[in-house]
Amino acid sequence: MRNIHKRFGGVHALRGVDLSLELGEAYHLLGENGCGKSTVIKIMSGAHAPDEGEIVLDGKSYSSLTPIQALSAGIETVYQDLSLLPNLTVAENVALSEQLVSSKGRLARMLNGARLRETAAKALDMVGLPSDRAFLATVVSDLPLAQRQLVAIARAVATRAKLVIMDEPTTSLTRREVDNLISVVARLRSENVAVLFVTHKLDECYRIGGNAVVFRDGECVAQGPLEGFTKRQLSELMTGHAIDSERYRTGRPGTEELFSTSDLGAGSAFRGITLSIRKGEVLGITGLADSGRNELALAIAGVAPARTGTLRIDGTDTAIHTPADAIHAGIGYVPEDRLAEGLFLDKSILDNEIALVVRQLSNSAGVLDKTAGARLAGKLAEDMRLNTRDLDLPVGSLSGGNQQRVLIGRSLGNAPKLLVLHGPTVGVDVGSKDTIYRAIQKLADGGMGLLIISDDLPELLQNCDRILVMNGGRLVAEFNAETADEDALYQAMLTPTARISDERIAS
Repeated sequence: MRNIHKRFGGVHALRGVDLSLELGEAYHLLGENGCGKSTVIKIMSGAHAPDEGEIVLDGKSYSSLTPIQALSAGIETVYQDLSLLPNLTVAENVALSEQLVSSKGRLARMLNGARLRETAAKALDMVGLPSDRAFLATVVSDLPLAQRQLVAIARAVATRAKLVIMDEPTTSLTRREVDNLISVVARLRSENVAVLFVTHKLDECYRIGGNAVVFRDGECVAQGPLEGFTKRQLSELMTGHAIDSERYRTGRPGTEELFSTSDLGAGSAFRGITLSIRKGEVLGITGLADSGRNELALAIAGVAPARTGTLRIDGTDTAIHTPADAIHAGIGYVPEDRLAEGLFLDKSILDNEIALVVRQLSNSAGVLDKTAGARLAGKLAEDMRLNTRDLDLPVGSLSGGNQQRVLIGRSLGNAPKLLVLHGPTVGVDVGSKDTIYRAIQKLADGGMGLLIISDDLPELLQNCDRILVMNGGRLVAEFNAETADEDALYQAMLTPTARISDERIAS
């Protein structure tokens, strides 16, 4: 790419970008949300045309590419939103691109089923997913998010790609699945395929190796081998200022119990969950994708309620069967998938921020007090340091980091006693992470209880007082976050025999 410019209305998204990618190399495209990374990969994949500049593929010059041209040239892209077809099977999603390219974008009425299954099975084996007929015939919408992520990656490696672009490929993957993906990248490089990683996780970059490409404000501000940069240097290049990498948690929780569960269960998902959270405490829960941690978060939030056991808030038994029950009891919830489960993307920032408190802001006739709504939305946006003052902008137009800030701000609109954060920084840049982490600590210092469910171990170690580990639907280990390390947590995630007593957790 040579001297690439791209404008969207009055926004100059890319400012003279030069970028060169070579076969067999790995590149890590780094930068804050909104810096131009997504625009670059959409130009590479043919989704956008640049306003100025030149694209060169195998020595041939283009002013822009179409999606079919990009696919035919061997450019495969895994977008952050996965871009899967939810009503089609795994095999159809994985192998459709191959038949699309071979037919030059004009698919026949009937797909070649045998060829679909053969192509899909090979790609699924490469990313560590099942390749039996039952899995191949599974409709993608029936898969959990982590498996959908791997299906999208399998689609990208199913053809004879020359360049595989992965936009936030590990956001929903556990450490074990990330290990597998890193081996996939190594295999692609050994087969002379270039890989472009768009990520916010610097630890993964260093494990993969290769080259750093750093963007800020639509410009490429640094390029070079990863070993030539420290994490601190990369963070400063991305944000333009220093980011602290030490523990954020400096406060101490109170002694009064705020929330507890006793023998909580939900069939085979989890059972016997007994824990407590004090006022001003930040408790973390982690585990592999099938450990029950996600189902526990949904139960506490009333999205998929527990079947057995009790929950207590401020010493009172509380029945939570619906999200409305949880909200009424003083529990706020930030879901894992902000796009599918959290935000109204076509609605304004203001509408999203006040969504939980519309009734409180309306009079007896149901008429909304717009002034009060704007005042509350403005305060929540200010508290979360949202990077815009225009609250009428649709949330879908914001960067991922700003969308997450809106989502967390909304959950604070009715002043919850306990805030459940399910993957609070999934797909969020280093600058937005810093803002969210500081907000978490401020809320805890103010007496709110916080529960963070996450597989991002550094995130838990930096922000929590205690960390509980789930395995096989049970709580199996407890750690002091100030003294624990990642390896100990990960071993507990893998070892179901490291079980601790429910009495110790409750204390």
